[in-house]
Amino acid sequence: MTRMLIIGPPGSGKGTQAERISERLGVVAISTGDIFRANVKGETPLGIEAKKYMDAGDFVPDSVTNNMVRDRLSQDDVENGFLLDGYPRTTAQVDFLDQILAEGEQELDVVLQLTADDEVLVARLLGRAKETGRSDDNETVIRHRLDLYHEQTEAVVAKYAERGILTQVDGIGGIDEVTDRVLTAIESAKAV
Repeated sequence: MTRMLIIGPPGSGKGTQAERISERLGVVAISTGDIFRANVKGETPLGIEAKKYMDAGDFVPDSVTNNMVRDRLSQDDVENGFLLDGYPRTTAQVDFLDQILAEGEQELDVVLQLTADDEVLVARLLGRAKETGRSDDNETVIRHRLDLYHEQTEAVVAKYAERGILTQVDGIGGIDEVTDRVLTAIESAKAV
Protein backbone atom coordinates (compact mmCIF):
# COMPACT_ATOMS: atom_id res chain seq x y z
CA MET A 1 0.00 0.00 0.00
CA THR A 2 1.31 3.42 -0.95
CA ARG A 3 -0.05 6.81 0.05
CA MET A 4 1.79 9.55 -1.75
CA LEU A 5 1.74 13.02 -3.23
CA ILE A 6 3.19 14.27 -6.48
CA ILE A 7 4.17 17.94 -6.45
CA GLY A 8 5.72 20.11 -9.09
CA PRO A 9 5.30 23.33 -11.00
CA PRO A 10 2.64 23.63 -13.71
CA GLY A 11 3.78 21.76 -16.82
CA SER A 12 6.30 19.53 -15.03
CA GLY A 13 4.48 16.36 -16.11
CA LYS A 14 2.66 15.62 -12.85
CA GLY A 15 -0.50 14.36 -14.56
CA THR A 16 1.33 12.09 -16.98
CA GLN A 17 3.58 10.66 -14.28
CA ALA A 18 0.65 10.29 -11.84
CA GLU A 19 -1.17 8.09 -14.37
CA ARG A 20 1.91 5.93 -14.88
CA ILE A 21 2.67 5.63 -11.16
CA SER A 22 -0.96 4.78 -10.46
CA GLU A 23 -0.85 2.01 -13.06
CA ARG A 24 2.47 0.57 -11.88
CA LEU A 25 1.72 0.69 -8.15
CA GLY A 26 -1.97 -0.16 -8.39
CA VAL A 27 -3.15 2.92 -6.51
CA VAL A 28 -5.80 5.43 -7.53
CA ALA A 29 -4.56 8.77 -8.88
CA ILE A 30 -6.55 11.75 -7.63
CA SER A 31 -6.03 14.97 -9.57
CA THR A 32 -7.67 18.07 -8.15
CA GLY A 33 -7.18 19.76 -11.53
CA ASP A 34 -9.13 17.00 -13.32
CA ILE A 35 -11.92 17.21 -10.75
CA PHE A 36 -12.09 21.00 -11.15
CA ARG A 37 -12.11 20.77 -14.96
CA ALA A 38 -14.89 18.14 -14.88
CA ASN A 39 -16.95 20.45 -12.67
CA VAL A 40 -16.27 23.41 -14.98
CA LYS A 41 -17.34 21.35 -18.01
CA GLY A 42 -20.46 20.19 -16.17
CA GLU A 43 -21.16 23.78 -15.10
CA THR A 44 -21.73 22.68 -11.51
CA PRO A 45 -21.79 25.36 -8.77
CA LEU A 46 -18.26 24.26 -7.77
CA GLY A 47 -17.19 24.41 -11.41
CA ILE A 48 -18.56 27.91 -11.94
CA GLU A 49 -16.75 29.15 -8.82
CA ALA A 50 -13.53 27.27 -9.65
CA LYS A 51 -13.46 28.56 -13.26
CA LYS A 52 -13.12 32.18 -12.09
CA TYR A 53 -9.91 31.32 -10.26
CA MET A 54 -8.57 28.90 -12.86
CA ASP A 55 -8.98 31.35 -15.76
CA ALA A 56 -7.01 33.96 -13.79
CA GLY A 57 -4.31 31.40 -12.99
CA ASP A 58 -5.11 31.59 -9.27
CA PHE A 59 -5.47 28.69 -6.86
CA VAL A 60 -9.02 27.66 -6.04
CA PRO A 61 -9.64 28.66 -2.38
CA ASP A 62 -8.75 26.16 0.35
CA SER A 63 -12.35 25.97 1.58
CA VAL A 64 -13.52 24.54 -1.75
CA THR A 65 -10.48 22.36 -2.35
CA ASN A 66 -10.23 20.91 1.16
CA ASN A 67 -13.84 19.72 1.23
CA MET A 68 -13.48 18.15 -2.18
CA VAL A 69 -10.33 16.27 -1.10
CA ARG A 70 -11.89 15.12 2.19
CA ASP A 71 -14.84 13.70 0.25
CA ARG A 72 -12.61 12.01 -2.32
CA LEU A 73 -10.35 10.39 0.30
CA SER A 74 -13.41 8.92 2.05
CA GLN A 75 -14.28 6.77 -0.97
CA ASP A 76 -13.65 3.02 -1.03
CA ASP A 77 -11.19 2.96 -3.94
CA VAL A 78 -8.44 4.61 -1.84
CA GLU A 79 -8.26 1.77 0.70
CA ASN A 80 -5.19 0.30 -1.06
CA GLY A 81 -3.45 3.65 -1.33
CA PHE A 82 -3.61 6.79 -3.42
CA LEU A 83 -1.56 9.33 -5.29
CA LEU A 84 -2.66 12.95 -4.85
CA ASP A 85 -1.79 15.23 -7.76
CA GLY A 86 -2.21 18.98 -7.24
CA TYR A 87 -2.90 18.90 -3.50
CA PRO A 88 -1.78 20.17 -1.05
CA ARG A 89 -0.54 23.44 -2.53
CA THR A 90 -0.33 25.50 0.66
CA THR A 91 0.85 24.80 4.21
CA ALA A 92 -2.74 25.23 5.43
CA GLN A 93 -3.74 22.44 3.05
CA VAL A 94 -0.87 20.29 4.42
CA ASP A 95 -2.35 20.72 7.89
CA PHE A 96 -5.83 19.84 6.62
CA LEU A 97 -4.53 16.72 4.85
CA ASP A 98 -2.66 15.70 8.02
CA GLN A 99 -5.96 15.96 9.89
CA ILE A 100 -7.83 13.84 7.30
CA LEU A 101 -5.13 11.16 7.37
CA ALA A 102 -4.92 11.16 11.19
CA GLU A 103 -8.68 10.58 11.39
CA GLY A 104 -8.14 7.39 9.37
CA GLU A 105 -4.98 6.50 11.31
CA GLN A 106 -2.92 6.91 8.12
CA GLU A 107 0.13 8.86 7.02
CA LEU A 108 1.95 9.63 3.79
CA ASP A 109 4.68 7.27 2.62
CA VAL A 110 6.39 9.53 0.11
CA VAL A 111 6.13 13.00 -1.42
CA LEU A 112 7.55 13.13 -4.94
CA GLN A 113 8.58 16.52 -6.33
CA LEU A 114 9.15 16.89 -10.06
CA THR A 115 11.60 19.71 -10.74
CA ALA A 116 12.09 21.74 -13.93
CA ASP A 117 13.39 25.10 -15.15
CA ASP A 118 10.68 27.79 -15.46
CA GLU A 119 11.57 28.73 -19.06
CA VAL A 120 11.30 25.09 -20.17
CA LEU A 121 7.91 24.91 -18.44
CA VAL A 122 6.61 28.09 -20.11
CA ALA A 123 7.55 26.72 -23.54
CA ARG A 124 6.01 23.32 -22.72
CA LEU A 125 2.73 24.87 -21.49
CA LEU A 126 2.43 27.22 -24.46
CA GLY A 127 2.81 24.17 -26.73
CA ARG A 128 0.13 22.31 -24.78
CA ALA A 129 -2.20 25.33 -25.03
CA LYS A 130 -1.96 25.24 -28.83
CA GLU A 131 -2.75 21.50 -28.86
CA THR A 132 -5.60 21.50 -26.35
CA GLY A 133 -7.02 25.02 -26.48
CA ARG A 134 -7.01 25.34 -22.67
CA SER A 135 -8.17 28.83 -21.66
CA ASP A 136 -5.89 28.78 -18.61
CA ASP A 137 -2.68 28.38 -20.67
CA ASN A 138 -1.41 31.71 -22.03
CA GLU A 139 1.99 33.18 -21.21
CA THR A 140 0.75 35.76 -18.67
CA VAL A 141 -1.34 33.18 -16.79
CA ILE A 142 1.43 30.56 -17.00
CA ARG A 143 4.01 32.92 -15.48
CA HIS A 144 1.51 33.92 -12.79
CA ARG A 145 0.89 30.24 -11.95
CA LEU A 146 4.65 29.62 -11.75
CA ASP A 147 5.05 32.63 -9.43
CA LEU A 148 2.25 31.29 -7.21
CA TYR A 149 3.90 27.88 -7.17
CA HIS A 150 7.20 29.39 -6.03
CA GLU A 151 5.53 31.63 -3.43
CA GLN A 152 3.18 29.08 -1.87
CA THR A 153 3.97 25.52 -2.84
CA GLU A 154 7.68 25.64 -2.08
CA ALA A 155 6.74 26.04 1.60
CA VAL A 156 4.81 22.76 1.27
CA VAL A 157 7.90 21.10 -0.19
CA ALA A 158 10.01 22.41 2.70
CA LYS A 159 7.52 21.02 5.23
CA TYR A 160 7.70 17.53 3.74
CA ALA A 161 11.50 17.75 3.44
CA GLU A 162 11.65 18.42 7.19
CA ARG A 163 9.65 15.22 7.76
CA GLY A 164 12.13 13.25 5.66
CA ILE A 165 9.58 11.97 3.12
CA LEU A 166 10.42 14.27 0.17
CA THR A 167 12.04 12.80 -2.94
CA GLN A 168 13.02 15.09 -5.83
CA VAL A 169 13.20 13.94 -9.45
CA ASP A 170 14.17 15.89 -12.58
CA GLY A 171 10.97 16.21 -14.62
CA ILE A 172 12.72 17.14 -17.89
CA GLY A 173 13.33 14.49 -20.52
CA GLY A 174 11.39 11.84 -22.38
CA ILE A 175 8.26 10.54 -20.65
CA ASP A 176 9.66 7.01 -20.26
CA GLU A 177 12.98 8.37 -18.98
CA VAL A 178 11.23 10.48 -16.32
CA THR A 179 8.97 7.54 -15.37
CA ASP A 180 12.04 5.33 -14.83
CA ARG A 181 13.63 8.00 -12.61
CA VAL A 182 10.36 8.43 -10.69
CA LEU A 183 9.83 4.71 -10.04
CA THR A 184 13.45 4.27 -8.93
CA ALA A 185 13.09 7.23 -6.55
CA ILE A 186 9.84 5.87 -5.08
CA GLU A 187 11.37 2.46 -4.47
CA SER A 188 14.41 4.05 -2.82
CA ALA A 189 12.19 6.25 -0.63
CA LYS A 190 10.00 3.33 0.45
CA ALA A 191 13.08 1.25 1.32
CA VAL A 192 14.25 3.82 3.86
